[in-house]
Amino acid sequence: MALYSEKVMDHFLNPRNVGVIEDANGIGEVGNAKCGDIMKMYLKIEDDIIQDVKFETFGCGSAIASSSMATELIKGKPVAQARELTNKAVAEALDGLPDYKMHCSVLAEEAIHSALEDYEKRKNNS
Repeated sequence: MALYSEKVMDHFLNPRNVGVIEDANGIGEVGNAKCGDIMKMYLKIEDDIIQDVKFETFGCGSAIASSSMATELIKGKPVAQARELTNKAVAEALDGLPDYKMHCSVLAEEAIHSALEDYEKRKNNS
């Protein structure tokens, strides 16, 4: 059996939503000191709908694939639905990750939640 699913390889080799949103109204950055992966998520939210989402990830293929899939799972969705995103949902959407790479899907979940928290803070301070 292959170590990584076809979906993991596809999202690693052809990641979706890579880049920066200059006028993002939600930005989250998380990292894992143990493995060195760093993820930064940018959200553009209007009327409580995620209109656009982009990411920058420094890390392994699983981290890039997890970031890419996480953005696909929340793009166009209401903020409330994005808040419910779990690392398990990211891993399942990728048709699984090896156990020792599950922390990558956790980082993707944490990056999304961090960006959503930033959005809420900005919204409440405006």
